[in-house]
Amino acid sequence: MDSRIGARGLAAALGGWRTRTPTYEALADGIRLLCLDNRVAAHTALPAERELATTLGLSRATVAAAYRSLRESGHIESTRGSGSITLPQVRRGAGRVFDDGGGIDLQQASPAAWPGLAGIMAEVGADAASLVGRPGYDIVGSSDLRAAIADRYTSRGIPTTSDEILVTNGGQHAIHLVTAALLGPGTTALMETPTYPHATEAIRATGARVTGTPVTVGDGWDLDRAIQTFRRARPTLAYLMPWFQNPTGRSMTAVDAATFRAAADGAGATLILDETTAELSIDGGAPENLDFGPQTVRIGSLGKTVWGGLRVGWVRADRVLIRRLVASRPRRDLGTAEFEQAVAVRLLRMMPDILPQRAELLGQGRDAAVAALRESLPAWTVPVPRGGVSLWVGLDAPLSGSLVLAARREGVLLSAGPRFSVDGGYDAHLRVPFTAPPEQIRDAVTVLSRLWPEVSGRPAAPAVDESEAVAAIV
Repeated sequence: MDSRIGARGLAAALGGWRTRTPTYEALADGIRLLCLDNRVAAHTALPAERELATTLGLSRATVAAAYRSLRESGHIESTRGSGSITLPQVRRGAGRVFDDGGGIDLQQASPAAWPGLAGIMAEVGADAASLVGRPGYDIVGSSDLRAAIADRYTSRGIPTTSDEILVTNGGQHAIHLVTAALLGPGTTALMETPTYPHATEAIRATGARVTGTPVTVGDGWDLDRAIQTFRRARPTLAYLMPWFQNPTGRSMTAVDAATFRAAADGAGATLILDETTAELSIDGGAPENLDFGPQTVRIGSLGKTVWGGLRVGWVRADRVLIRRLVASRPRRDLGTAEFEQAVAVRLLRMMPDILPQRAELLGQGRDAAVAALRESLPAWTVPVPRGGVSLWVGLDAPLSGSLVLAARREGVLLSAGPRFSVDGGYDAHLRVPFTAPPEQIRDAVTVLSRLWPEVSGRPAAPAVDESEAVAAIV
């Protein structure tokens, strides 16, 4: 048993769970969603039935029925005298479509592989003799790849040398390395909310406290709140996604960047910039280059721009931190595969060709999602981001979790709004990735529009003319 969640903690995580009858099934659904979203990790001990009943104002019989339903659906197991613990949830299928072809997975916001990737891999494979004579992995990164990454930063106006680059096994690995090096029990990390949930998990795993500062589709970053949070919490680091933020799609302005830089300097905090979505512009060229200061740590990868299965990422930081990360890395892994690094070197040279193709692909998915949602669910607020991978859709009732569970039973996997929260909320939001093929997106929206009247208890709204729809342009 790895951890325990108390009754008050579970009640806070559940949020507005009373969304259907019977009550015990509504409670069971709420806990199911927490397990499926990994907001309650596998092997977590749940509160005793009597304790949870008292906290939620329910009868013990209601909680007992909810736990029984969870046992029957394979989400928990209970042992007399030891209580109930959550079980690992194995997702059906892989990628966006289930193995049996019976559903659509929109939990992952990763586009299909860039079409030219197989050819690049074949070219590198043809030169395999130059690779197999070496160990096959590298803990710092090959000199060619680090030079190529450094050159791209320098071309953006951020002078960089190879010894300021560490190659990692993808962007998520980079986040884990950096946060583990800088955080620990007793420290605090500031994060945007909503935000990328796997970054939140990585930070919480260090034992650090997490505090949030809001970002919205319409207004962007709440700078006053951010300044106050830096002053009050004195965070060790702040994790930000300045370009096409996940999930809102917002990008920072020069004023935003200057404000965060000054607030971080005043608190002695390190800014961690997640740039994994930074090059995913749809409606224009590269986003504005922002000045966050020389001590900023930058994280990037090829996961969104090329393919999620190509596990190559990097950290750009000062030499002292890079050496610190390298020194800590052997305890976790032996390095990044040289074959994948050789592929990455060639891909980086081709980015001027790859990015426009990516923009076209993502633009088709975005436009299909926006059009389908506006037509089928006109009461929802559907923004039009200028880039990124998803829509942060506003629902007309705080029932995101109930809708996600209902859609899952129909074979459509989505992530509810609270999944992206740092400190609770977002029950009236739904992240809808537009990285899947347009026809799959339209099929998924058809399911949502059919389920929403049942979930919300509201009649289906009449469609509105496209010219009357108002969307936030972010």
